[in-house]
Amino acid sequence: MKAILLNCTLKGADETSNTAALLQESVDIFEKEGVDTEVIRLSDYKVAHGVSVDEGDGDEWPLLFEKIKAAEILIIGTPLWLGEKSSIATQAIERLYGASSNTNDKGQSIHYNKVGGALVTGNEDGAKHAAASIIYALSHMGYTVPPNVDTYWVGEAGPGPSYIEADGKENDFTMQHVQFMTYNLIHFAKLLKEHPIPAEGNVMDS
Repeated sequence: MKAILLNCTLKGADETSNTAALLQESVDIFEKEGVDTEVIRLSDYKVAHGVSVDEGDGDEWPLLFEKIKAAEILIIGTPLWLGEKSSIATQAIERLYGASSNTNDKGQSIHYNKVGGALVTGNEDGAKHAAASIIYALSHMGYTVPPNVDTYWVGEAGPGPSYIEADGKENDFTMQHVQFMTYNLIHFAKLLKEHPIPAEGNVMDS
C-alpha cells in the first residue's frame, strides 16, 4: 500500500516548513504500519496552471500524477493564508480535478477506490474551513473520505509562533487527530482494496 502526502507550502526546499513538520507525524505512523510513503513538496516542481493532465511546456505535474495514481492514500497538507488553503493547494486540487474524467478499468473515475484526507497548519483562523474545502473537493472527484481524516494546528489569534516554534506536537488534540486521520485512511484503503466500489451505477458516461 502506498500513501502520497502533498505538502502545499509556499516555501522552497531550503526553507523550514511547519506543514512538513506536522505531515511527518502522519508519515511516522504510515511507516510503522508498513505503508510505503512519499512526501512531495509541490513548490519544488514546475506545476502549470490548468485542468489538463499535461499542460506541456515543461509541466512536471504528469510525473507527480503518476505517483498519485499509484497510491491508495492521498493527504493534502496546506498552510493557512488569510484563513484559506494555500494557492498551491488550490492548484493541486485543480490539476487532480482535471483528471477526474479519466477512468479506471471498470469505467469509474480514476480516483475511485482511493482515500483522501487533509492537514492544515497556521497561526491564524481558518483551519476547519480549509480542511472542509479540501475534503469536499476530494470527495467530489471520487476519493472516499473516511471519518475524522482532517487534522490541524493553529496558534492564538493574531501574529505569533507557528507549529514548530510553538511545539505544536505537544497539543493533544492535534496529535490525536493525526492518529485518527492516518489510521482511518489505512483502514478504509484496505477495505476498498479488498471490496472496491461496484461499477453498477458508478460508470462514467462515454
